[in-house]
Amino acid sequence: MELSNILFPNLNKTVDDVLAQYPARTLKEGAKVTRLGPSPTGFIHLGNLYGAFVDERLAHQSGGTFYLRIEDTDDKRYVEGAVETIINSLRFFGINFDEGAMLDGEKGIYGPYTQSLRGEIYQAFARKLIEEGKAYPCFLTEEEIQEIRDEQEALKLNPGIYGKWAKHRDLSLEEVKAKIDAGMPYVIRLKSDGNLDLPDDEIRRIEVMDGIRGKLSMPENNLDVVILKSTGIPTYHFAHVIDDHLMGTTHVVRGEEWLSTLPIHIELFEKLGWEAPIYCHTGQLMKIDEEGNKRKLSKRKDPELSLDYYRNLGYHPEAVREYLLTILNSNYEEWRIENPDADINEFEFTTEKMSNSGTLFDLQKLNDVSKDVLLKIDAAKLCTFLKGWSEEFKPELSYIFEDMDYLEKVLDIGRHDNKPRKDHVYASQMVENISYFFDESFKREDEYPAEALADKSTILEKYLETYNHGDSQEEWFGKIRDIADSLGYALRPKDFKKNPDDYKGHVGHVSEVIRIALMGRKQSPDVWEIQQILGEERTIGRIKAEI
Repeated sequence: MELSNILFPNLNKTVDDVLAQYPARTLKEGAKVTRLGPSPTGFIHLGNLYGAFVDERLAHQSGGTFYLRIEDTDDKRYVEGAVETIINSLRFFGINFDEGAMLDGEKGIYGPYTQSLRGEIYQAFARKLIEEGKAYPCFLTEEEIQEIRDEQEALKLNPGIYGKWAKHRDLSLEEVKAKIDAGMPYVIRLKSDGNLDLPDDEIRRIEVMDGIRGKLSMPENNLDVVILKSTGIPTYHFAHVIDDHLMGTTHVVRGEEWLSTLPIHIELFEKLGWEAPIYCHTGQLMKIDEEGNKRKLSKRKDPELSLDYYRNLGYHPEAVREYLLTILNSNYEEWRIENPDADINEFEFTTEKMSNSGTLFDLQKLNDVSKDVLLKIDAAKLCTFLKGWSEEFKPELSYIFEDMDYLEKVLDIGRHDNKPRKDHVYASQMVENISYFFDESFKREDEYPAEALADKSTILEKYLETYNHGDSQEEWFGKIRDIADSLGYALRPKDFKKNPDDYKGHVGHVSEVIRIALMGRKQSPDVWEIQQILGEERTIGRIKAEI
């Protein structure tokens, strides 16, 4: 008790005070409580979304709670506005929190949900461990720690403070007082019970049931890890254990890079007398690079790791969610085939169906999934989505949204055929696809076919002479065939191919001249249908401009 009073002379909050503030959650059977605990660095990436999607599904499909906790104990990494970026970015992709840090403050009774505001809570539990002889003050300097690292490296031993290198583990009260009176800075370290110097068959192993990987067996922790820094700020190890217990977290979803620290966290839960949540260690997000090698997605090399990449291009959040489920649960695609029109939330997500090795992220497959998803979203909703994206990222495209009924017809073209068109992947590409429908962005991108170039003006003049906006599709194409025949073009491509010297080209070359005059492109949906949307005035105006 005397040692704890020396180390925490101004701490008035006790463990009992803290525990009284955090009542156990009242949950229905099977309900899960999950959390996202990002650092406010300003960079929100695909891995955050991947993990948040798992958290959200586990909580919401079980009738539980999903909350946001800001883990900002490393003040050097804090970026102004980062919390807003996290919330807004995840909200865009349909990830919403039930409680925790919010844009307008905090929601919930288990706060503060920002770790930098919970200093006294962590110190109260550190003092408890000191009083129970489970932690101790350590006065090792940075120079001494570096010397220990160098020695361990030379001996090819695991780095860290343990065994003979834990030099201040058993200091007497008088020795601690003397060092504090001398003004020596100190940290608080966990007094680990592990001893990995024992023969293998005598080393205690911990067994943990991982929500994704199943039963894990690992040597117990032997490191005297820092739990409180010299500033009184907790380390991740200590803070997350305390917060997950107090906030009633049942499942912790995190990357496999944290597996090596699991023994530390289990020991902390044991020493504090609490049951650990179920840890779910996800596989790393991987990609196939240009050389055909499988590697981890890199912040430095891969722009697609950042969520800004998808927002800037304008991927629809439903498409991203759909794709994520295909890589999160191995049985999702089979379910989708059996339930093509079902709401995505009807799928029963489970951690047992997640990969425990590297998860391959395939941008091309995302694009393919996106085409299918966008096809199922009605044109009116696509208009609204496109307008929202444009207002945020491309305000100069405002002319596209002056007539929303017109835009809806444009976006709906070819989507209800027997073999519907799957042209659209994301917003910026969608805008490019439909640019020829608007005079402000219309331009001729392709050259006229060489076979009909000499007759271009004649073809367009004859087309204009016979044009009737009220013609049916059959009547319209019949007139094109008449023009082609009158100018010496084969009415069937195979006739031209068989006897190329007998014709200038075929009817397809004549049609292509009209298509390029109207759309500026060789490839487009059906020309007659496009003309119906363009309207008579715009159609005739474009033909005249090319004559």
